[in-house]
Amino acid sequence: MKLLVTGAAGFIGSNFVRMIAKGDLQGIHGVKVLDKLTYAGVKENLSAAIDYPNYRFIQGDICDSIQVTEQISEVDAVVNFAAESHVDRSITGAADFVQTNIVGVQVLLDAIKASRREIRFLQVSTDEVYGSIESGSWSEEWPLQPNSPYSASKASGELLARSYNRTHGTDVVITRCSNNYGTHHFPEKLIPLFITNLIEGKKVPIYGTGENVRDWLHVDDHCRGIYSVLMNGRSGEAYNIGGGRELSNNEITSLILEAMDADESSIEYVEDRKGHDLRYSVDWTKINRELGYEPKIKFEDGLKETIQWYRDNEAWWKPLKNR
Repeated sequence: MKLLVTGAAGFIGSNFVRMIAKGDLQGIHGVKVLDKLTYAGVKENLSAAIDYPNYRFIQGDICDSIQVTEQISEVDAVVNFAAESHVDRSITGAADFVQTNIVGVQVLLDAIKASRREIRFLQVSTDEVYGSIESGSWSEEWPLQPNSPYSASKASGELLARSYNRTHGTDVVITRCSNNYGTHHFPEKLIPLFITNLIEGKKVPIYGTGENVRDWLHVDDHCRGIYSVLMNGRSGEAYNIGGGRELSNNEITSLILEAMDADESSIEYVEDRKGHDLRYSVDWTKINRELGYEPKIKFEDGLKETIQWYRDNEAWWKPLKNR
């Protein structure tokens, strides 16, 4: 299988490509990367893949139909990581999210349709499309009820993908992941922001009361789930990918503080985010039953590894925080 991987200079996409380059994901024999290199795209994230056979990096925009059409030729599948993904940024301005997360998906799907070839399209989505849930967990049949411009744009991209499957017969699969963590994570998100702030001797900002709950998923487990769906997922289906470790923001902050020998004096409670969802929880029974997926990395182990990586790689994250 030859892949076009979009948005692969970012956090999750670069981990996916590095796993391919290391030989962790079998059956893939060529990777083209298309990335716009926005503020969150770091080309150096892909340096480990440079020597991988049949690897090629192209700087470009998934909204550019001419470029997408050119790059989609001779690939067997497209894995779409390209997205604007920071909720706070979507609240202050939604235009970039609509353009990339909706129009970009449409451009990719139209290019596949126009190619008249059998090309699988995997849309990497998020559990945030479901909204918020007080108790229990979302199955894939749960209605999409997004509450932020970001999650609304991701839900819209999903629905476009689904419509091309039903209308045009495009081979589409969708994944919905819970909150990711791991190395190479842009330091505007909670875990890398808190780790790097503590390294710098700064406080960690917790929204509201800190009672918001998320399910945490190591990025390597997420990539294994994506790979399983890419290779064997049923066309037209969506699959939840969960980590199985739900923590409130207060709880995860306590774990980070403990692992970094800091205390609660480093916490600063700040004004809550607008429309802040209280709790996310995905039921990943479907992907486990059909494809044998289950998370392998214990949260405490993954967190320890992540903290050490940021301690060892200030040269990577400090310029990003100073932009």
